[in-house]
Amino acid sequence: MLEALSLNGKTVVITGGGTGLGKEMTLAMARAGADLVIAARRLAPIEEVAQQVRAIGRKAEAVTTDATDTESVRLLFEHVIKEFGRVDILFNNAGIVREDSPKPIWEITDESWKIGIDVNLSTAFYCSRAISQHMADRGSGKIVNVSSGYGFRGGRDNYMYAAGKGGIVNLTRAMATSLGKYGITTNCIVPGFIPTEITDPDSERSRQRGRFIPIGRTGVPREMGPLAVFLASSASDYMNGEFLAIDGGGLAGGIAPTGHAPEIPLNI
Repeated sequence: MLEALSLNGKTVVITGGGTGLGKEMTLAMARAGADLVIAARRLAPIEEVAQQVRAIGRKAEAVTTDATDTESVRLLFEHVIKEFGRVDILFNNAGIVREDSPKPIWEITDESWKIGIDVNLSTAFYCSRAISQHMADRGSGKIVNVSSGYGFRGGRDNYMYAAGKGGIVNLTRAMATSLGKYGITTNCIVPGFIPTEITDPDSERSRQRGRFIPIGRTGVPREMGPLAVFLASSASDYMNGEFLAIDGGGLAGGIAPTGHAPEIPLNI
């Protein structure tokens, strides 16, 4: 049964795989047997992760890519197919929360809006568009998008991230219903609040959020790995258009995407 979770012989392309959740998913898939192509704008982080993948015994390449630029995306997949022969799985993980967010809507510049939507939404479309014909010609492929609880519930003064991740939700649905006939499945991971080296898991803010999540804590980046392996593997072959929340119950019962659900005494 567990052999269905093996990724031996599979080639995975992941955007934003050099840090945080993307890094953990990349390493988990390598341990499951996949070869990885890690794409991001900055070379140093993805090359470091690529070296870790090689140390596991899998083939890996770090490719500097601006996934908001269609020509850069085209060159990425052209290179991957030339060097690896095929792409079996695409993980659209690129995302960003602008440093100048949140703020009132009237203070948001055109530049901030465009960058937020381009990185959080357009990158997934561009990458999926670039590789879907290749997958369709082969008759199989898996695409995994990464959204957020903000994509389902919005966020206070967090317009670009919420709109972009909300777009990922319906992009996933459209792709699932449109590409399924070609043997391509599309699913989506919906992380809750999972502190990384960027958001500091030991900060007071992280600890406060953890108290309001139904299971009483924030997530740990390594918890993303097994879910990524499952969705990349044949164990998920009959899943298409699904959204898997990994948030400690935040979307189930919280009043915010982080699961901010204070206990309210009820006199019944």
